[in-house]
Amino acid sequence: MFRNMRRKRQELSEKECVAILERGSSGVLAVHGDGGYPYAVPLSYVYVHGKIYFHSAVTGHKVDAIAENEKVSFCVIGRDTVIPERLTTFYRSVIVFGRARILYDDEKARRAIGLLAEKYSPAHPDTEREIEGAEHRFYMIELTIEHMTGKQARELIN
Repeated sequence: MFRNMRRKRQELSEKECVAILERGSSGVLAVHGDGGYPYAVPLSYVYVHGKIYFHSAVTGHKVDAIAENEKVSFCVIGRDTVIPERLTTFYRSVIVFGRARILYDDEKARRAIGLLAEKYSPAHPDTEREIEGAEHRFYMIELTIEHMTGKQARELIN
């Protein structure tokens, strides 16, 4: 169902892919959007144990698309160094394919937003209070990874 990578030498291991997902601060979610057009949106996320969590407004293009079709892809760029004198870019990136679902279970959603808050604001003293005051204004979404590939520039291969 998923394509094999053409340039096998440049393929990253699962461990390397996970490291990029764990370190990344943003990624791009792609969904099946309105009228059959793809819709890709940058967002903050957290990766934990084979799942990616992010938040969404309770209404909008992203949440409507996920409700219509749970199949999504998500891309994180781990390195992007332009080398102008060599007419190239030294890059590392990961693309995951999976299924996204809105977490309607309050306990799971609370755990997911806690993970996201811990990643982006680990020292914030009022995280729990902030979450409680806003939890009716957003959804937490869980992306379960079904397939993952990573690729790097051939110049970065050891």
